[in-house]
Amino acid sequence: MKLSTLKRRKRRYLQLFLFSFIIVTSVLIAAYFFILKDVPFPTKLNNLNTPQSTQIFDRNQKLLYTIYSTKNQTFLPLSSIPKQIQQATIAIEDKDFYKHGAIDFRAIFRALVSIIIHRELQGGSTLTQQLVKNSLLTPERTIPRKIKEVILSFVTEAIYPKDKILEMYLNQIPYGGTAYGIEAASRTYFGKSARDLNLSESALLAGLPEAPTTNSPFGSHPEYAKKRQVATLNKMHEQKYISLKERDGAIKESLKFQKLANNISAPHFVLYIKDLLIKKYGEKKVMEGGLRVITSLDSEIQDFAQNTVSENINKLEGYHVTNGASVVTSPSTGEVLSMVGSKDYFDTKIDGNVNIALALRQPGSSIKPINYTVGLMKGYSGATTFVDMPICFPTQEGKQYCPVNYDGNWHGVMQMRYALGNSINIPAIKMLKVNGVSAMIATASAMGITTFNDPERYGLSLTLGGGEVTMLEMSEAYGVFANGGYRIKLRPILKVTDRQGKVLEEYKPPTSPIFGKKILPEGVAFIISDILADNNARLVEFGPNSALKIPNQIVSVKTGTTNDFRDNWTIGYTPDFVVVAWVGNNDNTPMTNLASGITGAAPIWHEIMAELLKDRPSHPLTRPPSVIQKKVCSVSGLLPSITSPCETRFEYFIKGTEPTKFDSGVQKVKIDKTTQDLAATNKTDNIEEKDEVVITDVTGQAFCLTCPHPTLTPTPTP
Repeated sequence: MKLSTLKRRKRRYLQLFLFSFIIVTSVLIAAYFFILKDVPFPTKLNNLNTPQSTQIFDRNQKLLYTIYSTKNQTFLPLSSIPKQIQQATIAIEDKDFYKHGAIDFRAIFRALVSIIIHRELQGGSTLTQQLVKNSLLTPERTIPRKIKEVILSFVTEAIYPKDKILEMYLNQIPYGGTAYGIEAASRTYFGKSARDLNLSESALLAGLPEAPTTNSPFGSHPEYAKKRQVATLNKMHEQKYISLKERDGAIKESLKFQKLANNISAPHFVLYIKDLLIKKYGEKKVMEGGLRVITSLDSEIQDFAQNTVSENINKLEGYHVTNGASVVTSPSTGEVLSMVGSKDYFDTKIDGNVNIALALRQPGSSIKPINYTVGLMKGYSGATTFVDMPICFPTQEGKQYCPVNYDGNWHGVMQMRYALGNSINIPAIKMLKVNGVSAMIATASAMGITTFNDPERYGLSLTLGGGEVTMLEMSEAYGVFANGGYRIKLRPILKVTDRQGKVLEEYKPPTSPIFGKKILPEGVAFIISDILADNNARLVEFGPNSALKIPNQIVSVKTGTTNDFRDNWTIGYTPDFVVVAWVGNNDNTPMTNLASGITGAAPIWHEIMAELLKDRPSHPLTRPPSVIQKKVCSVSGLLPSITSPCETRFEYFIKGTEPTKFDSGVQKVKIDKTTQDLAATNKTDNIEEKDEVVITDVTGQAFCLTCPHPTLTPTPTP
């Protein structure tokens, strides 16, 4: 090979080397300035900035709760931390901690498979990554932050042995609230040193770092803590740290938690706010960021509501009612003015720390107004007639659904106004039959109820409360009626500022409900509100002076009791307030001896609403231009005629839905002389044609008004 050729090749190799060196150097310099410049070195793991407290206030600047400005943290050497705590942590968080390096590529692959194929979220971070993320970095979810985490994790593993990393993790990771590290967590939750924890307690604490607020036994959903504890114990058994007998024994063990040491007002509401903040800003910023949070809560209303719930529940011991809850909102602004999640947050006998305002419960008949709302939008009216007689409907399983009324009676012909006012079941089911379950779910969803997520799951019992809802969602839905058809989403947080006073978010309430989203025609909202405010429309079941009546005030209100007596509701509203009250038992056992739909929740509702309205003038319902008033026959709902006079009353109609036919009175029909029922056309025995007055309802069921009907007396369930 010629010398000149060798020189040319050497020159090209040198140029390629210099070019590659420049590129690599440029990338490293760029990575340093744009990603690594301000990254703290892992040697600073024990030299962190002092956190600041986050404070939560009510709407009038009264302090409700302080998240301490300093970490509650006590160091324990790994040798003093029981092996079962170490094993529980490794089992649930990073089972191959001692086998892999800073990054567990197999765990990352498993997480990707779980997310892509099974559509289940699964973490792939190692304990080292979690330590770095929580102690050295911010919680932001960005690619640069993730790169920093990976690089720092490799450096940390190069500097420290595995035991030291585990020791730092167990001493620095957040376990919820101000508790950082296993010793602070143990004293916070169980009032003892980590050295004295048993297996059941260790497993519960080991499960907290994944989501300290969500999984906390002191949080809004304490049941999540138990679920996570069971998952931890199952992992420990799978990885042969404990036997099957030890696992089962730890799962069955009843844990005794220490009461929250921090002063706290409106605890259910405060912890609800805390959850919302963490979901938006991250655990670290809420716990250490020095946030100042102004909420919509009115402490005076809150204190009155809490006392009202507690006092009334104490009066219901003979009915096996152990708990109650209430929510007060401003429908025109969406502000949550009060949230009483239980009779007593600190009453462990009834699981008082569970927030019923957020729990899924069946609403009973309090859901019926939404069903009738759909009927009004489909062209039916308050004068639409329903035949309340025994009837059965086929189900998808090939069986028969034969509903009954709450009072055990049949009432013959009833118009919508009185069927809704007296909460009669059969007309409501017939209304849903003609509306369709999907239409009711769609309207409920538009009004703020998100829990009716699959129409195929529900049948006609949906209108009797067969689906589950939350008190907050029912508050928002009824707020649509109060706002004349406009939906205003609930707003429990008014303002959040950071430690420098910078406004992170601020809610300025609208001056009118029309700033919300229009969900219902104003005429529909008016007619539903008018029916629910009509004391005469509910006389049959509730009498003239029930707890649903607020003297000198026009208030729309509806009760609801599930068929199994597990939930009892009362929900009422004016343009200024929506009040929701509930009574029942957290363990879902049925109440006993409830005489009517107004025995339990209605007195609570009445006292709260009366207090709210005592110094306020009454708000008459304003009839919109789309609604007219017509005189109709009190039974048929048709127009009275000169030739066939009838007893009359006035009813409201959305223009275009008013009756156009006249009450024709007598007609010739076939009657079964034995049963006095209307005869089917294929029968011949005991049948005669007679002149009678007959009503046929929306489902085609007919009823002879002038025939004697023994079945109208109380009958057993068909």
